[in-house]
Amino acid sequence: MRMPRRGLVIQARTRWLLVGLALLFSLVLLMYLLECAPQTDNNGSLPGVVGESMGKEYYQALLQEQEEHYQNRATSLKRQIAQLKQELQEMSDKLKSLQEKKSPKVNGMNYQGTKEQTSNDLLEFLHSQIDKAEVSVGAKLPSEYGVIPFESFTSMKVFQLEMGLTRHPEEKPVRKDKRDELVEVIEAGLEVINNPDEEDGQDEDDGVGDRQLYSENDFIEGYYRTERDKGTQYELFYKKMDGMEYRHVTLFRPFGPLMKVKSETVDISRSIINVIVPLAGRTEAFAQFMQNFRDVCIHQDKRVHLTVVYFGQDGLSEVKSILESVARETDFHNYTLVSLNEEFNRGRGLDMGARAWEKGEVLMFFCDVDVYFTAEFLNSCRLNAEPGKKVFYPVVFSLYNPAIVYANQDIPPPVEQQLVHKKDSGFWRDFGFGMTCQYRTDFLTVGGFDLEVKGWGGEDVHLYRKYLHGELMVVRTPVPGLFHLWHEKHCADELAPEQYRMCIQSKAMNEASHSHLGMLVFRDEIEAHLRKQAYRTNSDAL
Repeated sequence: MRMPRRGLVIQARTRWLLVGLALLFSLVLLMYLLECAPQTDNNGSLPGVVGESMGKEYYQALLQEQEEHYQNRATSLKRQIAQLKQELQEMSDKLKSLQEKKSPKVNGMNYQGTKEQTSNDLLEFLHSQIDKAEVSVGAKLPSEYGVIPFESFTSMKVFQLEMGLTRHPEEKPVRKDKRDELVEVIEAGLEVINNPDEEDGQDEDDGVGDRQLYSENDFIEGYYRTERDKGTQYELFYKKMDGMEYRHVTLFRPFGPLMKVKSETVDISRSIINVIVPLAGRTEAFAQFMQNFRDVCIHQDKRVHLTVVYFGQDGLSEVKSILESVARETDFHNYTLVSLNEEFNRGRGLDMGARAWEKGEVLMFFCDVDVYFTAEFLNSCRLNAEPGKKVFYPVVFSLYNPAIVYANQDIPPPVEQQLVHKKDSGFWRDFGFGMTCQYRTDFLTVGGFDLEVKGWGGEDVHLYRKYLHGELMVVRTPVPGLFHLWHEKHCADELAPEQYRMCIQSKAMNEASHSHLGMLVFRDEIEAHLRKQAYRTNSDAL
């Protein structure tokens, strides 16, 4: 009789030991979550208006970003715990379903079969939503206003077109549900990459140990847009710090769970970009452009060809001298200078630059001399254009007149310090379609520019509409690494009425923000008020 009693004692001790281990694990997990969730600091603030010092506020902003990073990490861990609980519940449900297989039939049909049919119908509907949406192929649209633009985002910020008078062109997601949505999407993309299906093109022989795993730190950028009657599309790009290959994941949320559309590896290490710049005069602006080109394309990217199409003879020798000087100092010879002794025509210049390339297929970036771009933008250009499938129309951030933006300073800061996304420093130029990345064969297939358009404006919209009326997908999104520098604009009397209206509209939009223009309009009233205040102060002193 002793053996059963001892067995009961051992069994009881074992049960208490398991309970103790479970409590210990819960305590350690709670301590870890508390450690990952830092205390908030109500004194943190981001740098304010343009021109403020990069001192205390700058470091407070960095600390705030770190806090949000760890808070997101804690949220991610909590979500993973919830997912584990859900998986345990699903396992329990599967056990129950095995028992239900022997359940009686209802109206001649097994009840389990009815549930499976309902699930299949739901999946079929969700996949039909993907087929209807503009995810894999482009849709024919009536005009340039029919495109649903993407909004771009990183792990910390969103770059948005729709601002109104309260939102900012670059901001952190304020609403918690929006932050959680982007964190969920980034994690879903990582799940697709790190646990690929057979259809993703991964070799079956590659084990988990041989496969390179990605983390949230490898997320580079993403784009999203919502078609109101179908769902939200996400384009996500990941890259290891020391690698040149990008992982591209497309997800679609058809007003329900996220569904994977595709997962692919994108190798851009050999992708050459032909930067084509039409020019007439403006040699000082070209010298500034070449400084940016030297820093970004020659020293950093090293996979760029430059084509300059120059109109007229006045200033041609200076342009040649600038190009030759850069070639001597950097040993860069991948450039072409096309000289046209005729009146300036932007469409004609870009068309000649595209046709001057004689080495087969190439990715082209149609650029202007007043545009400043980063090395990150060049990679975005490569990732979002695909021959026969996609053309890239980034939305440029256009800077206002620095003499107005920095009127409280003796002189405006250097150009590099003006490149900030603030409401008073610039705006997303969503009515401009001149900057674009597209492959040469696609450009020639649609017929290129309308060369009948003379002078300023119009030619880029005509080309844009050609793509909208065709089968190619148009990727339209603001990008943080593309800026249009302010310059004096002159609208010639010879322009057609429609062109002249567009030119004046562009001139007004480029000058200053709503608030700065208001200060200029009411400047006399403000000065009169200040004089009255000074007079009253002096009178009170007497």
